[in-house]
Amino acid sequence: MLFRSALVAALAACLTSAPAFSASLWTGGDNQPTNPLACDNTPMQPVAKPYDGKLPTNPPDRKGKTLKVVDVPKLVGIAYFAATAKGIAEGAKDIGNMNSKTDGPAKANIDDQISLIDNYITSGVDGIYFAANDTVAIAPVLKKALSKGIIVVGYDANSTPDARTWFVNMAEWNGVAKTLVDQMVAQVGESGGVALVTSTFTTPGQGRWIAEMGAYAAKCHPKLKYLETVEAQEDNILSFNQANTLINKYGPELKGIFGMTSVATPAAAEAVTQAKQCGKIAVVGLATPNPMKPYVASGCVKSVVLWNPVNLGYAAAYVMRSVADGTLKPGDKSVKAGKLGELKVINGSEILLGSPTIFTKDNIKDFDF
Repeated sequence: MLFRSALVAALAACLTSAPAFSASLWTGGDNQPTNPLACDNTPMQPVAKPYDGKLPTNPPDRKGKTLKVVDVPKLVGIAYFAATAKGIAEGAKDIGNMNSKTDGPAKANIDDQISLIDNYITSGVDGIYFAANDTVAIAPVLKKALSKGIIVVGYDANSTPDARTWFVNMAEWNGVAKTLVDQMVAQVGESGGVALVTSTFTTPGQGRWIAEMGAYAAKCHPKLKYLETVEAQEDNILSFNQANTLINKYGPELKGIFGMTSVATPAAAEAVTQAKQCGKIAVVGLATPNPMKPYVASGCVKSVVLWNPVNLGYAAAYVMRSVADGTLKPGDKSVKAGKLGELKVINGSEILLGSPTIFTKDNIKDFDF
């Protein structure tokens, strides 16, 4: 309800919808190869891949010693990164010999994020966590950190592999893509018209999901009609305006909206609610449970897809400690992550948190983040 109140207040001062910024292609994500899962839920066997991360240069002996680490997410002030920060703090507390703080930009701005990281390199830290606003643009400053002997661990949104030591992946990209598309098709049918509200066309996580969603849909739901993908900068008002623009632009042709961020999904649900299109336009997306509870309770949203971002931050803390202690090394198959147990190493230098969770009216009340 806090989101809705803030949104209504801000809309009073911003009555004109922002223009939609359409992608040239629906699958214009990140130009990497796609790997769509089977249509019949047959699990795919992971392919072994050599370690492709980058170890810090000449690091000091940190085994068992107290670590000074900083978390620099895409931005602060939204529920999702508040949850990952909470997880990092909980992990640091459980570990004991780690002092951690979170300090991110006020907006999802890559230049601001780079400046913050550079400042912490200068001031001196043992480790840096990051969730990248731009895969490529963030790489030079992360490589600078590595060259200074600093451990670099990514989560949520990756850099190029050679710019960080490990990346904690919340769920495999093709698994999230399949879940989102299957949930949408179950609500709008095989040939419905759908659109996406994402953050930016350079944000790595969303780009990878979009590419994998397009590949999976082409393989398993080829009649699904993709209308447009628009940017919303992880901003509440712009996300609402973009969703509202899509509703007005496509009319009855629009049967569903994918929210690709934890900001875009509740904003799209609010736009559909205000347009009195609940039951006519489905909203399926990635979001934390708390902002979505009113829309799920009203029946306007049937399902929300996500992992536990608190656990994501918690896992990142244990990865950081394991690197410092030398218990996680290139070539290892798993890492111990406290209360989460053992997590698998995949794709060379990624730690897999697990499969995505589907929140519905039956279980969403059981989660509080």
